[in-house]
This record gives sequence, C-alpha cells and structure tokens, in this order.
Amino acid sequence: MDLCSAVLSSIVLNPGCRECIKTGIAISVPDGYEAQIRPRSGLALKFGITVLNTPGTIDADYRGEIMVILINLGNEAYTINYGDRIAQMVIAPVTRISWNLVKDLEANTTKRGIHGFGSTGIST
Repeated sequence: MDLCSAVLSSIVLNPGCRECIKTGIAISVPDGYEAQIRPRSGLALKFGITVLNTPGTIDADYRGEIMVILINLGNEAYTINYGDRIAQMVIAPVTRISWNLVKDLEANTTKRGIHGFGSTGIST
C-alpha cells in the first residue's frame, strides 16, 4: 500500500538532506509479522528521493504514527506536500530461528566461500 505525506505545510528536501515525514496513520501489526517501509521507484528514478533506512521496519508492538525518513540523493530540491505518495508499506511474516554457535564455518564447503562483494561476477 502507498503511504502518503500528512505534513501540515510543505517541506523542501534539499539535495543531501533528510527529513522524517509524518503519514498521519498508526497500525496494529499482528504478532509474528512486521510492516516494511520501502521506497517508491518513481521517486527514486525521477528525483533521487528514497527511504533512508530501507527497508524501514515497524515492529508488531509499535503503536505510534508511522513516520518515513526520506533522503534526497538527487541534484535538485524536492518539495513534499500534503497527500503526496512518499513510500510503500508491506506486511510480512517474521521468521524466528535458533542459532547454533560454531567454531568454524568451513568456508570451503561452498563455491563462493568467504568471497564477498562482486565475487560472483555480473554475467549469468
């Protein structure tokens, strides 16, 4: 679902700046679930506006107003008005797992091993 701005007066978001934007709504997320706040692709592509802590997580026990931290990564100021669609929200299950403490992960048991960023290449 789209989240809309509930700012009482317009906010100018200058390049490199961030603001916490009110949405005017609060929700009750069921136990075992979370709400995730995600950017709108059009805002990101056209204006460089995105959600700073993507995805933002709203825990099931939070009851306050949903706020969205937007940042302007673009080159021009962007104005946020009342009713503007600023982010998207999805509800997702939270998977709880039990961790096993081990001394060594045996990095050589997978093809990738300990190699990180960019190690799998670009080609398919």
